[in-house]
Amino acid sequence: MQVGLGTEGLGEKCCWVRVLLRPGLGCVCGAAPLDPSLERHFKGHRDAITSVDFSFKKKQLASGSMDSCLMVWSMKPQMRAYRFVGHKDAVLCVQFSPSGHLVASGSRDKTVRLWSPSFKGEPTVFKAHTATVRSVHFSSDGQSLVTASDDKTVKVWTVHRQKFLFSLSQHINWVRCARFSPDGRLIVSASDDKTVKLWDKTSRECIHSFCEHGGFVNHVDFHPSGNCIAAGGTDSTVKVWDIRMNRLLQHYQVHSSVVNSLSFHPSGNYLVTASNDSTLKILDLLEGRLLYTLHGHQGPATCVAFSRDGEFFASGGSDEQVSDSFLSYNPDSHIISLKGATFCFPLLVVESKNQEEESSLANTLEHIMGQLDVLTQTVSILEQRLTLTEDKLKECLENQQKIIQNKTN
Repeated sequence: MQVGLGTEGLGEKCCWVRVLLRPGLGCVCGAAPLDPSLERHFKGHRDAITSVDFSFKKKQLASGSMDSCLMVWSMKPQMRAYRFVGHKDAVLCVQFSPSGHLVASGSRDKTVRLWSPSFKGEPTVFKAHTATVRSVHFSSDGQSLVTASDDKTVKVWTVHRQKFLFSLSQHINWVRCARFSPDGRLIVSASDDKTVKLWDKTSRECIHSFCEHGGFVNHVDFHPSGNCIAAGGTDSTVKVWDIRMNRLLQHYQVHSSVVNSLSFHPSGNYLVTASNDSTLKILDLLEGRLLYTLHGHQGPATCVAFSRDGEFFASGGSDEQVSDSFLSYNPDSHIISLKGATFCFPLLVVESKNQEEESSLANTLEHIMGQLDVLTQTVSILEQRLTLTEDKLKECLENQQKIIQNKTN
């Protein structure tokens, strides 16, 4: 379905942030969707949105833009939005600290800034890199910050002392994204050198490089379990790896253009992606398939992020629009519903007959072959374990018989 996110009647370039009233959750298969109503909108950014992130308790939404500003929007009615000015060039990345007391932003002005999202004060400024800063990310305990830059490095900092700790510098081209693992022991980075690198934070060594992408890698993130990573890039694909075995698990070819951003649902069962093809895609990771395509941005969808509880997600685009959508899941009826304007869809319904069908057969066959390979490997491992178990059981029985014979004699 098409989402109306226009800016009709505006006399200047601006951004509308739309916050939707929580719709009824009594949705059942085949039932008509309950259309949400618009709660409020804000006039904000004057250029493309580059990054969005929710605070921990979902009270605020931060957004960065090519207009050099950071904005923090309140999710409560009648509350003002904060506009933070300080960067000298485009703000390319934003993230709330786990506590929600800080927002980090990175910019083309080569700096990282830490802001208090509740009042306009002077930010803490890190003269972090010698080139554009494209990514900022807090560790789960909020004590560390990792940054990535066009200077080909990943850097780690202490938050409270604002002190530089160390650099990771094996990439040979711009580093687009860097993320801490949920437990803070690992760092993953994505680069224009077409690799995704996994680093040990303690040893500061690269422990593996994933080289399966056919183009620049724009975004990477850890699965909530910490056992997998997902990445998307200019080859229009999304790939998921198991970092315990360093093996490619899933390969999605669902976009027709560059994948700019992705975000795991906190349950780990879903992944939402944003692309230059103007769409957002929701992937079902358990079944390994495209669940739904969301239209709405009038140009490239540049960023997307789930809220910490998975109830909402926000997306931004080059059309200067930030869209806040409501996501609900009913485990009893197996219904997942996205309420971003007029969305409501069942979990098990296949993608509507549209452009995805053109390559659906090839993708389905490729997926089936991949799953068969995994199944074959699994069966082989189980057979080996069964053989070992049988051998041990046989040995135990033989020893038991010998003991009985010795007692009899």
